Amino acid sequence: MELVFENIPFFLKGAYYTLYVTVISMFFAFIIGVLVAIARLKGPMWLRLIARFYVSIMRGTPLLVQLFVIYYGLVDYGVTLGSLTAACLGLSLNAGAFLSETFRGAIQAVPKGQTEAAYATGMTPAQAMRRIIFPQAVRIAIPPMGNTFIGMLKETSLVAAIGVTELLRSAQLLVSQYALNMPFYLAIGVIYWIMSIGFSAILEQVERRLARAY
Repeated sequence: MELVFENIPFFLKGAYYTLYVTVISMFFAFIIGVLVAIARLKGPMWLRLIARFYVSIMRGTPLLVQLFVIYYGLVDYGVTLGSLTAACLGLSLNAGAFLSETFRGAIQAVPKGQTEAAYATGMTPAQAMRRIIFPQAVRIAIPPMGNTFIGMLKETSLVAAIGVTELLRSAQLLVSQYALNMPFYLAIGVIYWIMSIGFSAILEQVERRLARAY
């Protein structure tokens, strides 16, 4: 365990990159999810088909394969991305597909009477979506969004395969240096656990506040 404590700064650096990749990816996944959900619900048929195909591909293939296609595969076509950029792009596209289904269900869960009432006051479909439907849909979607965020936090371990020095990669480097496995892998397991508990607690507080507000 002494080696673990001696290398805490190295683990903290790995934790920083884990959180960095998670937050950046979740931000863009949120945008992608909203746009794809609206495209599937309100877009023309050709756009709905494209959105549906995108969701099917992202949900139907392993995340690790998607990361390899982005980081290694695109090189064949002259597109070279840094490992951190490829990691954020891959996680954003993957999580965006799952969030699109979350938002689509949340939007459909808003009572139709809300939309009809908005139209009755003279709002356009875009205004009704922005002012009436979307705020309520976000409130409904927050619990599954939180689960997606925590899931992504743990899935960032896969980006070690393309060279991002997050928590898992940090442990692998220490294992190769000291020829010890258990202490370092247990250490990152504990760090992942602590971060998951922390974000779960934050999510519970947000849900409680929203419950009181509504």
